[in-house]
Amino acid sequence: MGNEPFFIDEISKLLIQTVLPEDQRDFNQTILYGKDTSIEEIVSVCKRFPMMADHQLVVVREAHELSRTMEQLTAYAEQPQPTTILVLCYKNKKLDKRKKLSKAIQKNGTIVETKKLYDNKLPSWIEQRVRATNRTIDYKAAAVLAESVGADLGTLNNQLDKLCLIVNEGDTISSDHIEQHVGISKEYNNFELRKALGAGNVAQAYKIVHYFGRHPKQHPLLGTINSLYAFYMQLLTYHGLPSKNPDTAAKALGIHPFFVKEIEQAARRYPLKTIVPILGVIKKADLAAKGVDAVPISEGEALQQLLSKVA
Repeated sequence: MGNEPFFIDEISKLLIQTVLPEDQRDFNQTILYGKDTSIEEIVSVCKRFPMMADHQLVVVREAHELSRTMEQLTAYAEQPQPTTILVLCYKNKKLDKRKKLSKAIQKNGTIVETKKLYDNKLPSWIEQRVRATNRTIDYKAAAVLAESVGADLGTLNNQLDKLCLIVNEGDTISSDHIEQHVGISKEYNNFELRKALGAGNVAQAYKIVHYFGRHPKQHPLLGTINSLYAFYMQLLTYHGLPSKNPDTAAKALGIHPFFVKEIEQAARRYPLKTIVPILGVIKKADLAAKGVDAVPISEGEALQQLLSKVA
């Protein structure tokens, strides 16, 4: 159960692939769907005995569709059939841990709660996912992919699957691969915008923002505003660190050590006293982008205005 459905799908898929040998699945594996079944049917199926096998596997996908009647499963959960392995895929919701059903499952089974990954954890997750395929990925490429796609692990995984079809085992997925096969520019993205601002390359920053204005679907205004806010918050945190050691700074900022030099360079350009006013400007731009006290303008114009105040 939980708010990261990708992990729920992965766990249920792994159980389907491994609990029963392939030759036992026809008679001993049942997959039900919450919107097409009932608690009564689930219990009935679970009480069957396996045929020529030690266990049967019952998987209820979309079990959250049964949330109104789920507590009716309590009696079965308190005395489950020993030869049945029941898997409930309860997406984007959680059982009430104070109620009897949750307590019965905790006593006689296992509850796995899946949570959304924080944005700063996504590049590492991508690296691990790629490593499992006997490939590697350049960290910056992973970071660009994570920020551009966002925390939708299902979509991220689909993009990685596509890239792994193109890149041979033992090779590295690069920014060039991301640009060619995912459609994310290696030159015009939020990482390059922050890098340009931190280095004082204002002309390049305006060039990137102009590109964003011409491709608003790929580079939505709110995404860029959030990225800039996170960047200046990192600078604020960096200024307050007692130790500027790269490893210490990376841990405190929640970033890969790869990016610490860029933060260090940006901190020299933006003294502490300049950052709080900039954060205020970005907050105002965020409200305007959401329609609060704003004159209607294009996303490109809004970015140009914001850049003129922070660069």
